[in-house]
Amino acid sequence: MKLVKVFFGIILLSIIACNNSVEKKVTESEEVSTEQPTSKFKYWSWMTVGHKKSDSAYTAHFKKLKSYGFDAVLLNTGADPILLKRLTPLAKKEGLEVHAWMFTTNRPGDTTALKHPEWYMVSRSGKSCFKKEDRPYVGYYQWLSPSHPEAKKHILSLVEGLAKVEGVASVHLDYIRYPDVFLPIGLLPKYNLKQEEELPDYDFDYSDASVEKFMAMHHKDPRKMKNPAIDMEWKNFRLNEIRSLVNDAYDLVHKYDKKLSAAVFPYPEMADHMVRQRWDKWNIDMVLPMIYYNFYNEELDWIGYATKQGVQDLEDKPVELHTGLYTPKLTPEDLKVAIQEAKDNGAKGVAFFDDYTMTEAQFEVIKSSKE
Repeated sequence: MKLVKVFFGIILLSIIACNNSVEKKVTESEEVSTEQPTSKFKYWSWMTVGHKKSDSAYTAHFKKLKSYGFDAVLLNTGADPILLKRLTPLAKKEGLEVHAWMFTTNRPGDTTALKHPEWYMVSRSGKSCFKKEDRPYVGYYQWLSPSHPEAKKHILSLVEGLAKVEGVASVHLDYIRYPDVFLPIGLLPKYNLKQEEELPDYDFDYSDASVEKFMAMHHKDPRKMKNPAIDMEWKNFRLNEIRSLVNDAYDLVHKYDKKLSAAVFPYPEMADHMVRQRWDKWNIDMVLPMIYYNFYNEELDWIGYATKQGVQDLEDKPVELHTGLYTPKLTPEDLKVAIQEAKDNGAKGVAFFDDYTMTEAQFEVIKSSKE
């Protein structure tokens, strides 16, 4: 009898040990399965494209970009969905993501908008972006008012046209802001300007559509303010007009299972100050801040500073930040440092402007930094 009890005891211990072993394996398996794969650091290229170049020429260029480690192209087709539809499969065949890059509130040469003078932004000094001689800084600054319902509807129709194109990963908003209240300090000598306060010629939008909408909300006229720069409701109104346009675009592109991305100023507080653009408050999937340090007379490590500031401002938000770099002013050695600054400070990738002017030495730096 004792022998039988011992025998069953051994069997029972074996079953318990076996169960523990199975549970341990299941637990280990569960632990492994919950681990997230490390995301790849993405390389982008901003590219302006047109109808004249052949498919084979574009294919060769896409192939070159892929061979040097690029993952995505941002194609500026002038918001033309037909050209985008033609080029998207060529880029995708070479293993590149395609993002539809468009000018948003700044719409130079927009034949539809130019039929409607009332759609355009107006400065505090009364100058309209519709008139060539009154445009701020440069002739292609033709800014539409996000406060004008028909102008906004037109912009969103362009967004939708691009979002409908099969194979596009995102619609990419550029110039999604107001004209520069303050230029980057490094560009001021080019225009023989000093901007130590908000100057009337560069302070927008005092168009009828904008002012009437603001007055309905706040019961005061910005045209009659002694110093509109210190009126927070007026400033916040314009920030929210851009935000509203972005959020509507976000909802629109997501209906077509696309994402929304944007080229923005270096970090939110700076963008707010310079161009009425508070991008950390937007509904958006990806931001590509243009951290062109030399425009601001900053040193190379400012790329890391601005990247980190933007990453911190987006903390706890489901938004990726990819640092934008201006390559014409970067030596190969500096380009290597710039990429590392972005990586070390939390960027998910780097976007380069522009690859058409890049040297072979710069391409080699990009390739070696990817490997």
